[in-house]
Amino acid sequence: MRKDVRSGCPVNLSLEIFGDRWTLLVLRDVVFVGARHFRDLLNGPERISSNILADRLATLVEHGLLTRGDDPSHKQKVTYSLTEQAIELVPVLIQLSEWGVRHLPVEDEYAARARVLTAGGPPLWETFMDELRETHLGPQARRRPAPDGPTVAERLQAAWPAAPRR
Repeated sequence: MRKDVRSGCPVNLSLEIFGDRWTLLVLRDVVFVGARHFRDLLNGPERISSNILADRLATLVEHGLLTRGDDPSHKQKVTYSLTEQAIELVPVLIQLSEWGVRHLPVEDEYAARARVLTAGGPPLWETFMDELRETHLGPQARRRPAPDGPTVAERLQAAWPAAPRR
């Protein structure tokens, strides 16, 4: 935790971590896209530079939102995983997305995923958070058994190609 924070206000303390566009976009890509490696994150649509990405990943690890581990499939790769703290940000990310869909010129492909999450509401968000827990923390981290049918991640993926193209 930084020692040079401006105040102990919860909004300020949160902004000390999330106060730039790149940090939330990195988290977005891990949460909603399933990006787990540096190269996956580097290839996002916003085209983050490698030095900024490395800095934001280090910050997220330092603040306990991501963990960094060796990739068993490749000795030179690192895998990033969400922590419970980061998974608990899912409702915040969904609310930001919902606001953007309502008030900004969001492309249809992106709005389609947001609509799936909005329509499902908090019960779907909890299910999605459990899926993330299983993926990033292990099956023992689930809070409830997986429901029947497609996963939330599969539903989000299916919404993407179903969106009308411009």
